[in-house]
Amino acid sequence: MNATFHAPPIPAPALVARTGPDHGDPRDYLLISAHGHPQWVADPFAATAFESMREATRMAMRLPSDLRAFGLPAPR
Repeated sequence: MNATFHAPPIPAPALVARTGPDHGDPRDYLLISAHGHPQWVADPFAATAFESMREATRMAMRLPSDLRAFGLPAPR
């Protein structure tokens, strides 16, 4: 019997983003300050990178629904 081992996927960093008021680009990215306060920044490299898409999506779902936030892969 030949069993093939499949390693679990490696989580990739992800960001929380929202679209502007006109629902188009540019996007705003979530930055959690050292004191835990959320703020929106235009630079994705300055935003808080979550350890996985799951964690980014979880954070997006905790925000008020009118923000329409979502998770997306972090830039490399």
